Amino acid sequence: MSTRLSALAASVALLTAFAVPAASASPTASPTASPATPVPPAGGAGATTVNLATNPGFELPSPALADWGSIPGWSCTGGPAEAAVTTSGAHSGTSALTVTPANDDSTGECAQTVAVQPGTTYTASAWVRGNFVYLGATGTGRDVAPAWTETTSGGWQQLTTRFTTGPNAHSIRLYVHGWYQQGPFSVDDVRVDGPAPAPAVAAGSIPTTDKVVFFTVDDGWQRTPEAERFIADHHLPITAFPLPMPAGTDPDFFKRVTAVPGSSVQDHSVSHSDLSKLPLEQQQVEICDARDAMTRLFGTAPVVFRPPFFAWNADTLQAAANCGIRTVLTADADYSWGASNIWHPGPLQPGDVILMHWTDTLATDLPRALADADAAGLKPAGLIDYLH
Repeated sequence: MSTRLSALAASVALLTAFAVPAASASPTASPTASPATPVPPAGGAGATTVNLATNPGFELPSPALADWGSIPGWSCTGGPAEAAVTTSGAHSGTSALTVTPANDDSTGECAQTVAVQPGTTYTASAWVRGNFVYLGATGTGRDVAPAWTETTSGGWQQLTTRFTTGPNAHSIRLYVHGWYQQGPFSVDDVRVDGPAPAPAVAAGSIPTTDKVVFFTVDDGWQRTPEAERFIADHHLPITAFPLPMPAGTDPDFFKRVTAVPGSSVQDHSVSHSDLSKLPLEQQQVEICDARDAMTRLFGTAPVVFRPPFFAWNADTLQAAANCGIRTVLTADADYSWGASNIWHPGPLQPGDVILMHWTDTLATDLPRALADADAAGLKPAGLIDYLH
């Protein structure tokens, strides 16, 4: 215990040495107090400032098929053993996050990835309750002192920190945590205020004059050795759009079937719901949480989103952009379950995106699509290579 208390004292001394204007704690306020007006970003007068955080008030429900105990939009080190959404005593609304570190070696950290623009100023804030609670950001490209408070004296207090991203920063990791042996803490009304990113681009094909087509395969529930063998034997670049649950069940399969250069694993949402029926905030959870799952499993963040049922709207394009995704991709041909549907006149054309699914028919769907591509003088190519 003395070691942890010594670490706490050292941390307080170190944080105190940082320049105060970069991070601060607002005076203790009542649960009904309104968050402070966001500071405009460094985008010039008239730049639109929005809250880029996912599920900032911990009010959104978990999508179907999400990991049990997960908190939409957030990843917590101790999972459901430490962090839970509570419905009493929130700063605003009906819910807040309450974290009870499971042991003396845990700070109870919860974090999320936020898409940002290089060379841009953002203001992060959160209302917290507890002892030694911290709010900060990593991956900004510059050293940033976290905001923290020694105690909120039982009430709610707002922590605020501002940072300007470096020239290569496209995402940051926003975190909140407590401290060793300091007990539970609560968080609510998180904000990352900055300029709204431009909406993602919707596409059904890839503009190119190269004689190539793109094989994309969705979902992931039925994984057969016959399909895997055909992909390997024919050296096919595959863009896989698995859901997090089947991907997490058998990640090695998806690593093998995307081993050909140009292949990749991309984003297909958490629950395979019709996103056009959901508000932007819930769409953002669906896309960002799937992004995080694919990144965790395969080591590379997706840059393409395939909307389930090809159902999308303007909110989908904005939600995808808020998750750091630039392309919302449908297709213009379907070779799933024995079909050979091309949704434009004539045979396959350069740049066509072909839809298939991980099913028990994929081992016969792939050769049929490959034969039609060959007949049109086209070869499968890596989708991700043509989006750079």
